[in-house]
Amino acid sequence: VQVSVVPLTGKDDPAGLFEISIEDDGPGIPEDKAREALKRGRRLDETKPGTGLGLAIVADLVNEYGGVLALERSGMGGLKAVVRLRSLQ
Repeated sequence: VQVSVVPLTGKDDPAGLFEISIEDDGPGIPEDKAREALKRGRRLDETKPGTGLGLAIVADLVNEYGGVLALERSGMGGLKAVVRLRSLQ
């Protein structure tokens, strides 16, 4: 698992954007299933334990703060979740 937080504009910009990315080397999510994975209670792999709430909660929170969530293919081979938000300072 790799986590990074990167400012997308100058640090002196009070309304600057930043990007949080979390990626892994797991099986990932097929591109055509990414939207489905964000639905509350939806699990793409029924053989694994879980409730299907994780990505839906992240999507709700990011949306509440006016941000953007994107699910991409990781350079590590798995999933890369990218969140872009405005700084609250």
